[in-house]
Order: sequence, then C-alpha cells, then structure tokens
Amino acid sequence: MTGETATSNARDIQIPALDGFALAATVYEPDAPTGQVVLITAGTAIRRRFYHKFAHFFQENGFHVVTFDYRGIGGSRPSSLRGFSARMHTWGQQDIAGVLRWIEQEVQPSRTFIVGHSAGGQLIGLAPNCEQVDAVVMVAAQSGYWKHWPPLQRLRLGVLWYGLMPLLSTTFGYFPSKIVGLGEDLPKGVALEWASWCRHPRYLFGSGDTLDLSRYRALSIPILAYSFDDDTYASRASVEALLREYSAAEATHKHVVPSDINAAKIGHFGFFRDRFRETLWRETVAWLEQQ
Repeated sequence: MTGETATSNARDIQIPALDGFALAATVYEPDAPTGQVVLITAGTAIRRRFYHKFAHFFQENGFHVVTFDYRGIGGSRPSSLRGFSARMHTWGQQDIAGVLRWIEQEVQPSRTFIVGHSAGGQLIGLAPNCEQVDAVVMVAAQSGYWKHWPPLQRLRLGVLWYGLMPLLSTTFGYFPSKIVGLGEDLPKGVALEWASWCRHPRYLFGSGDTLDLSRYRALSIPILAYSFDDDTYASRASVEALLREYSAAEATHKHVVPSDINAAKIGHFGFFRDRFRETLWRETVAWLEQQ
C-alpha cells in the first residue's frame, strides 16, 4: 500500500490491480463497523470522487466503503493517454478483481457488496474472484447495444459508435471524451472496445471466445437493479437485457419514475446526488442489510 493520505473521514491509497497496476482508491472506515464492505464500481469515464457523498452515507451506516479509479481515469491516469495500454475488459478482469482481492486480504469482511454504476455493473462478471461478492446493487447498468434505444436516440448513438469514437480515438491516440461531453478522456483501447461492444446485439457478451463469460451465468447472488424513466443513457430495455446475462442471479428490477419519489428528475447520474439520501439511498442500505 503506497501513496496514502487521509482526510477526516476517508483515506486515499493505492490498491494494486491483479497485474500490479497501481489504482488510486479511497477507503471509508466507519466509526462502528458492521463487518460489511461496499465496493463502488464506477461508470465509464467517471472519477471515484463523484461517489464521495454516497460512500460517506454508507460509512455513516456502519459499512466500510471502497471507491477507486479504473486505469486511465482520474488518479489512475498516466501523464499521457497516448500509447497507454488498456481495454475495457481489463477494468473488470484486473482492476475490479484487484480491489476485491485487497478487500478480502486487508479488510476481511463478513459480507462484501458491490454497488455498480453503469459499466460498473456490466463488468463484475469478468473479475475471476467475483464469487466473493454476496450481493450487488446495479444503478443504471445496461447492455450498451445501440438499438435498445428509441429511434431518435439510435441515430445519435450510431454516429458515436460507428463513426465519432473510432475516428477520434485513432486520430488523437485516445478518446477525448471531455470535448464531446462524455466525462473523462478514455484510453484508445477502452474506447475502441466499448464502441465494438455497443455495435453488437449482445454487447460484451458477443465477444465470442476472447473473454471468459462463464461467471455471469454462475453468479447466483441477489441483484437489485435500478433503472430510471428519464435516463437517456440506460433505457429500461437495455437494463433488462443486461440482467438476462446474469442468468443465475436472484434479480429484482426496480424501474423508477421520478415523480414516484417526488423528484423532478433522476437521469443516469442523479441516484448519487444527496437529495436522494432519504429515499433511494436509504432503500439501498435497507436492501443490502437484508442480504
């Protein structure tokens, strides 16, 4: 463990991925621990700090919480992304897996949970040690196949996956997400693999023999999956498509209309805003405590 710093409620550390790559991470340690750990696996191109208030809420409720940046993102980004070797499946196979290993060795929890946002819910089954996870909450985690969206959105997504992302990634040597309003810049290999998945009807599950997908079919744990009626990044159909791939799981899909919880909007990112502390967050804590 290197590069450790501390704040009043959290420690910033480095956690090795399975292949040894140093991942920037934050550990939230509760005053009255319950022995339970929540690992927050981020969405694509999102820094771990986005989840700080949500993580702190779980910390206040007795959970250890760990957040981290995938390689190439935030604190795990090299000085230049040009020539940096990373692919999207590496985030699951090496990065998520490495943090799970660290949790098992360093925290030794009685229960390990994942809250996976978007891609963070897609990649869990790629981790060779995902069987140590006891339950998962998926937040707007979806199959990215572009035809899961309504016709007008398909046009925008088709341009992105077939044209813009491959072209800009090849031109710049990385995908300049910030220029097009899609979050943190992405390593070229991540962007190109993501685009290829989004062009396939089964998303990453159409990768043939290049990835070991057997754990998705074997992961027989409870999953609570949220989708949101106003989410333009994760349609209801796309969330349902991803859940079908976790075929052995005890899955509960909760589709939320914002007005049902007296909210004007939620979208793809709103779940993690602290205005949902006493609704969605409290509900998530209660569900995990029952697992």
